[in-house]
Amino acid sequence: MSKRGASLAASRFPVALPGPPRPFLPFTPAVDLFPRARWAELVSRHARRSDASRFRDMDARGYRPLREAVAEHLGVYRGVRCNADRVLILPGVHQALDLVARLLLDAGDTTWMEDPGYFGARRVLEAAGAALVPVPVDASGLDVAWALRQAPHARLAYVTPAHHAPSGATLSLDRRMKLLDWADKEGSWIFEDDYDSEFRYEGRPLPALQGIDPQDVVLHAGTLSKSMFPGLRLAYLVVPDALLDPFAAAISTLHRYVPLLPQASTADFIACGDLGRHLRRMRVAYAERRHALVSTLASEIGDRLEVTGAMCGMQVLARLPPGRGDRAICRRAYEQRLEILPLSKFAMRPLRRGGLVLGFAAVTPARTRAAVARLREILDRPEPPGEQHAARPSPASR
Repeated sequence: MSKRGASLAASRFPVALPGPPRPFLPFTPAVDLFPRARWAELVSRHARRSDASRFRDMDARGYRPLREAVAEHLGVYRGVRCNADRVLILPGVHQALDLVARLLLDAGDTTWMEDPGYFGARRVLEAAGAALVPVPVDASGLDVAWALRQAPHARLAYVTPAHHAPSGATLSLDRRMKLLDWADKEGSWIFEDDYDSEFRYEGRPLPALQGIDPQDVVLHAGTLSKSMFPGLRLAYLVVPDALLDPFAAAISTLHRYVPLLPQASTADFIACGDLGRHLRRMRVAYAERRHALVSTLASEIGDRLEVTGAMCGMQVLARLPPGRGDRAICRRAYEQRLEILPLSKFAMRPLRRGGLVLGFAAVTPARTRAAVARLREILDRPEPPGEQHAARPSPASR
């Protein structure tokens, strides 16, 4: 295999169809609460349409009404400055990042990567031949000053400014402005992965980084698969004006276009207000599920875990005491039918403290409370010698 092929073949994502969600499964929405009857109605309506335009090739950039609906939605909910012409529809954020890497990076180009940071994005960039610089993350997000000292001439920066994956930190306004200023002066680009940004439970969210970008250096990506359901496989990429034509041409070569039926159904789902209503219901439901996790962790496990990142998203980070191996705990948890990701899976460099990434959105509060009791039993067990810093990933983390 090629080097790129070997890198892609070492996937950390399941290839086979996963089973029903287990307690603590992170980054996964509540499929059980999605309005399936309404969705079936919209899909059926479009499936019955027989006009010839539905049977021909379509715009590689995506179904125009969906791009219009996404542009309006992003303007209202995330403060993104765009119109339909700047929106590209893709199957997922991974495909959006792969497209950016193909068009903007040559092999060996330096790229800032949050550390710890989303391992899926890291794999895509590594496969593209990028030279990744692991940039530390603290309570204010990506340490831009550190990155400027270590790699000031990087070509690209990958960031999750609204809700850092996996700590939950929000990139501060001061660092946002420094990041934008760096990209403008260096002629570099910023890939903004805006995952989970629509689910916030405390305080007012900052607008998307793209919304305060005066120089058009941010490529803003997000997915409808988390706000709706994972099987949808629809995402969007908002690109600067200078990149519109080459990106559209590249999509027509690489992917051609996303199938029409899910795009048309999703366009109606957004335009008719169904997505807005669904998001409001999900915020209420997720807030309840979040409270069940955080409060039960506090009462059952107490000061043995330091919980952060609970203000938004679908998961929290629970940092372990120094010396506890997060991968060993996740292996034991998997044996108890719990789905936990170790913080070390997200890290490029050794961590001072391990941690557990605990999801709350995919299962009911009752299941979460019962699962916390099982997690407490796992934490109470003494670790066998040599497992404190085990490097082998659990089945749940592959």
